[in-house]
Amino acid sequence: MSEENKMWQCQMQSCGYIYNPEKGCKKGKVPAGVPFEELPDTWRCPLCGASKKAFKPV
Repeated sequence: MSEENKMWQCQMQSCGYIYNPEKGCKKGKVPAGVPFEELPDTWRCPLCGASKKAFKPV
C-alpha cells in the first residue's frame, strides 16, 4: 500500500468533524502527516469527545 493511499480522511457522523491527516489535530496535539489508523486508541474527537471507533472514512 502506498503512503498516498494511507492518507484518507475520517468524519465523525454526529458532529461533522473531519480528521484530515494532512493537517493533523492541533487541539489533540497530533502533528500533520499522521494517518488516522496511527492515532492512539485513546484519541478523541476534539469537538464532541467521541472515540476513534465512531469515525467513518470519507
